[in-house]
Amino acid sequence: MNDSGVRDVDVVVVGAGQAGLSAAYHLRRIGLVPDRDFVVLDHSPGPGGAWQFRWPSLTYGRVHGMHALPGMELTGVDPARPSAEVIGGYFAEYEERFGLRVRRPVDVAAVREGEGGRLSVETSAGRWSARALISATGTWDRPFWPRYPGQETFRGRQLHTAGYRGPEEFAGQRVVVVGGGASGTQHLMELAEHAAETTWVTRSAPVFREGQFDENVGREVVARVDERVREGLPPRSVVSVTGLPLTDAVRAARADGVLDRLPMFDRITPTGVEWDDGRVVPADVILWATGFRAALEHLAPLKLREPGGGVRMDGTRVVRDERIHLSGYGPSASTIGANRAGRAAVREIRELLERRPALV
Repeated sequence: MNDSGVRDVDVVVVGAGQAGLSAAYHLRRIGLVPDRDFVVLDHSPGPGGAWQFRWPSLTYGRVHGMHALPGMELTGVDPARPSAEVIGGYFAEYEERFGLRVRRPVDVAAVREGEGGRLSVETSAGRWSARALISATGTWDRPFWPRYPGQETFRGRQLHTAGYRGPEEFAGQRVVVVGGGASGTQHLMELAEHAAETTWVTRSAPVFREGQFDENVGREVVARVDERVREGLPPRSVVSVTGLPLTDAVRAARADGVLDRLPMFDRITPTGVEWDDGRVVPADVILWATGFRAALEHLAPLKLREPGGGVRMDGTRVVRDERIHLSGYGPSASTIGANRAGRAAVREIRELLERRPALV
């Protein structure tokens, strides 16, 4: 800590989800010491990243594509346990095993240009001065709510996936589920056994993918998303590239009519939704399974966004500022991508620290 009460470190990691923990692991591997050379700041109340906020009925066996953190496998898990419990416990054990000393709850309010080429990281627990920063804040804190005419007049309940806690509370209600991603289909399949009626609406027709999500598909996804962020455009959703996995449960739901999709409605009324062609669907609840946006507000003072609305990236590095790396953003938004991004970001940061020793 310097004379002004600001703590000096080489690297600040913001977020302790999959991407943040992977980055912290690799920082340790290159010889940096937690709480001396780098610090991990997490605003959540406990370990688990965004997983700790998932609804209880999302069991681990229904999670698609959860990859182990580097250096420690996740084994012997009961697939019937809630994913929040499984992954929260796994992350907690991981933090302890590798001595990552995550500080929480700490809210990072802003990252600004500091003195001597350093970054000033302003938080609810004070200020850090860093030579580099890895932002691994994910998307969970920025649920996307589309706007439609009449939305404010609806007399029923509106909620987002981020506030969904399971299907039981919708017993006997008519529910409109909006969104063509994995969350939307999971909600519909759960609600079918409890709600009086469900209606599925999406902007575009969902595409169901046969076969396994293998390495070839993974490379295709990464390449297409990477192309957008290299151009400074906002990353597209994973489902828009991969399609929805056609599992046995999904096949059964389609056969039963649970996943019969309607095009997006044109307006919301006090009692439901309407289309210009005269179709009307009464509703008690509108559940917006409309995805999330990258949580990057803390970086706004650095003016990293491009005219296209996104952040131009070269791998994990922000093109406008080589001190900033985004892990879990764009092509690294998957769990396996977050692992790889942590390693890649630390490799470049190590080179930066060695190349610019005057910043110490």
